[in-house]
Amino acid sequence: MKLSDFVADFLYQKGISHVFVLTGGASAHLIDSIAKHPKLEYVCCQHEQANAMAADAFSRVTENFGAAISTSGPGATNLLTGICSAYYDSVPVLYITGQVATFRNKKGTGVRQIGFQETDIVPMFKHVTNYAVYVDDAKSIRYELEKAAYLAKHGRPGPVVIDIPDNLQRAEINPKRLKGFIAPRKVNSENDVDSKINKCLEMLSRAKRPVAVFGWGVRMAGAAKEAREFINKQRMPFLPTWAVSDLLPSNHPYLVGTFGTHGTRYANFAIQNADFILSVGSRLDTKATGSPVTTFARGAQKVVVDIDKNELDKFRKFGLKIDLPVQCDAKTFLRKLNRKTIGVKNEKDKILWLNQIKIWKNKYPVCPAHYHKEKRINPYSFIDSLSSICKEKDILVADTGCCLAWIMQAFKFKKEQRLFHDWNNTAMGWALPAAIGASFAKNKSRVICVTGDGSLQMNIQELGTIVRHKLPVKIFLINNSGYSMIRQTQDQWFNSCYVASSVKGGLPKLDFSKIAKAYGFYTLNIFKDNDAKKYIRKALNKNGPVFCNVHIGHNYRVIPQVKYGRPNEDSEPLLNRKEFLKNMIIPPVDSFK
Repeated sequence: MKLSDFVADFLYQKGISHVFVLTGGASAHLIDSIAKHPKLEYVCCQHEQANAMAADAFSRVTENFGAAISTSGPGATNLLTGICSAYYDSVPVLYITGQVATFRNKKGTGVRQIGFQETDIVPMFKHVTNYAVYVDDAKSIRYELEKAAYLAKHGRPGPVVIDIPDNLQRAEINPKRLKGFIAPRKVNSENDVDSKINKCLEMLSRAKRPVAVFGWGVRMAGAAKEAREFINKQRMPFLPTWAVSDLLPSNHPYLVGTFGTHGTRYANFAIQNADFILSVGSRLDTKATGSPVTTFARGAQKVVVDIDKNELDKFRKFGLKIDLPVQCDAKTFLRKLNRKTIGVKNEKDKILWLNQIKIWKNKYPVCPAHYHKEKRINPYSFIDSLSSICKEKDILVADTGCCLAWIMQAFKFKKEQRLFHDWNNTAMGWALPAAIGASFAKNKSRVICVTGDGSLQMNIQELGTIVRHKLPVKIFLINNSGYSMIRQTQDQWFNSCYVASSVKGGLPKLDFSKIAKAYGFYTLNIFKDNDAKKYIRKALNKNGPVFCNVHIGHNYRVIPQVKYGRPNEDSEPLLNRKEFLKNMIIPPVDSFK
């Protein structure tokens, strides 16, 4: 059996149906074997970065492995940004790179290259993968593939890289004689978890103003069902991190909203005034806690559950006190927690707490009615309109910057809708290839892609991939002629001098509708809020790929946004500051006694 055929069949055996590829001399045998496999399909993106991101999204949507193949040298290094997106979000993706033949390897010669496009991939990728290996013996291919797949999913998941020389790809092997990988025995530490759960329940029973924070780790552990059960059973206010903002529909009685430096005011008020926080599967990064982290929920007892011990240990370094750190898989923890009966001592206080959160939500709406009456399209009103028209079970992918922040604050999720983003690497240009991966993951189903004009430019060539496969991807371009998140930073630090973030500051002025039309998209343009819903419906109902250019003013910003160095409760807008401070009421931590 040819080794590259063995690799292709291994991918199929792992439940992979589509492999994202860009061909090259050092990967030709691998891709040829993928093409000839009766149960696999290959998808040609136009850039290796896009392949990496499409495979990442494919993994997120299927909740299984994704896979991408590139050639050596620049082909392999182009994967790096997409691999980082998978690594920082703990997504199990199998990345396979071709390499120069072993007899052309520079080995210990000290020279930079011998083989054409030879590059040491493993040292470059080892810090952003769960495992990176150079296969130097055809007989080790089964062992290395099985080890890589195991490490991609066990413990804290993440991507892996297998670098296979060209001459080994075409080598003949006997699969029956190949050595396999034996997974290490799992150490049983459940007794320690059980004791910590009992302590957590004791702390919760005394709480008057509890909140639950769930993060991406809940999704990666397959614990969405258990998380919903806990929230409903305990009737506890729930504050999602951005990565699980779609866990509950927006009208759920215990859902508060997203918090942090770019979160909603009412959610920040809730978490800053809580007296107990249960955080599961969230690393509580500085976007969530604000800076300095010591200002985060100062009066709350904190229970933090994470599978990665390093994530728990980091808090001591940065001065944030965690009352009960629990190293455990999110699903295991929530399952055990849900089996317990929690004695509630302060039911009346919890009712008052829920009512107070409702008061905040009513007082500080994300999208006030007057936003829909503006002459130009307000991004908040557009996201509000988009969410009202999207259907249950729709899949959305979003790019970074203000585009994402507006969605996180204003989108009202319906039942079983999903939103995907590379939450921690948050690379510009992720959404377009991610929409491709997501659509293939759902058998070429409809995907709604929301991106900015800056992000679109990073992978604009993938418009051709979408049209080539006639994918029903509906692209909504939030077009404000530049990088609005950077401009917001320049408002704060550089007296609104928009260097390298606007057309006047050096960026090109492009007609994206004409570009999309040239690729073969059906195109629409929206200029007025009155037209938004009509054109959104038209875009979503149209068969095939659709490109909708949403023209907004360049002065719109994310409101509220917490400025650096201020606690999260100081979530003031950049505009109308005086009026906001006049109406803002921050109750002291003990005000609900």
